[in-house]
This record gives sequence, structure tokens and C-alpha cells, in this order.
Amino acid sequence: MVDLLPIDIDGHTFIAVTVLLPKTTLLSISNEKGYIMCGALDVGLLNDKLKDRKIIAGRAVGVRTIEQLLNAPLESVTIEAEELGIHPGMIGKDALAKMI
Repeated sequence: MVDLLPIDIDGHTFIAVTVLLPKTTLLSISNEKGYIMCGALDVGLLNDKLKDRKIIAGRAVGVRTIEQLLNAPLESVTIEAEELGIHPGMIGKDALAKMI
């Protein structure tokens, strides 16, 4: 099952996606600029092999719901996210606000 839900952050719409897979759930919240995601996100891959794409993203681990993703501290972020002022330890919704 795939669930899409609009999320308002400081008056701007983001799209929350929940994908139920066998034995795991993928979570992401995005807009046209960037996204945060559950532990399935490979930040190292984005920073190394896909560096030329300049992806703005952050990863939170141990989250099982969109609400948890919004309130969890980010475990890692891409280089491009850091340039926007997003850093590990920042909670998800604060990171999204920097992507506006």
C-alpha cells in the first residue's frame, strides 16, 4: 500500500509518502527542493556517487510513522543540505522548513 498525504510546514505544502513493504515501511516527506526520509536513505551514496545531482536530503533512523519522521532528529544529511543550514540532530520539520 502507498499513502500520500499533504503536510503543511510554515504555510508551504510538502508531500508525505508511506510505502508499506514486507517487513518494513518506507517514509519520506518532500517538496520540489529536497526531502527527509527514514533509515532506508543512503546519504553516503548521495554524497559520493550522486554528488553532481546536488541532492538536499536528510535521514532519520528508527521512525515508523510520518509523525515520528517530522519529530525525529536527523542522523545524517547530504552536503547540499548542510549548505542550507540543515545538520545532524536537527528535527525533521525544522529541516523541512529550511527547504522552503
